[in-house]
Amino acid sequence: MPQLRDSRSVSVDAFLQDGLAVKQHLSRYLQLPLEVVEQRLPTSTDDLADLHPGAFRPEDATTFYEDTVGTGHLLELAAWHLSSADYIADTLRLQGMAVGGQVLDFGGGIGTHALSAAALPQVDHVWFVDLNPQNRAFVQRRAEILGLATKLSVYRDLESTGDVRFDAVVCLDVLEHLPDPSAQLTEFHRRMAPEAIALMNWYFFKGHNGEYPFHFDDPQLVNGFFQTLQSRFLEVFHPLLITARLYRKA
Repeated sequence: MPQLRDSRSVSVDAFLQDGLAVKQHLSRYLQLPLEVVEQRLPTSTDDLADLHPGAFRPEDATTFYEDTVGTGHLLELAAWHLSSADYIADTLRLQGMAVGGQVLDFGGGIGTHALSAAALPQVDHVWFVDLNPQNRAFVQRRAEILGLATKLSVYRDLESTGDVRFDAVVCLDVLEHLPDPSAQLTEFHRRMAPEAIALMNWYFFKGHNGEYPFHFDDPQLVNGFFQTLQSRFLEVFHPLLITARLYRKA
């Protein structure tokens, strides 16, 4: 059974201070004045929602996240991480308690967890996977700025990472966006080392008023997800009161 490390060994001060300098990094990457970035962040969620095609079909998901969202996803994710800093900080604490060795960050967005994992002494390498080419380029640039480029590499999909067996899988706020999250769990299970741990959460809910249009919530999809989860993984207790959970292979 995986042994959790003392969470006090994990510093989240840099994230709580300024999101790992995410505004400054966005300014450099987007070639925008910092004040323009700050002006766009509050409206970024609405701006991204305006790109939504209406009825979001499963077969549209890959194209939407890879091609349509563009740099708008960077701004939306940055705004969310900054506005939800306390929650994100707890997920970083949990990550620091649990991960080590070869770490997969699947659907890692703007790289908060990937960069933080790469800074951990017990982590050998972080394999960052994200469909959006803007996210990949931005995270690679951030890793260079933060002096972490040798411990982090970026990929479009899991297949591109080769045959690495991961000691830890991080998949946060991603599974509800996938047209087949059950299949993704099965693939995680296949690629995890025998004693590996997975740090995951999900939110299969479009909202009471459709405020989460990018989430899938079909009952058959959700039921299949939980059946796969319960057959392939065993939950590992952790003491933090957050939605993110830890699992090992059953």
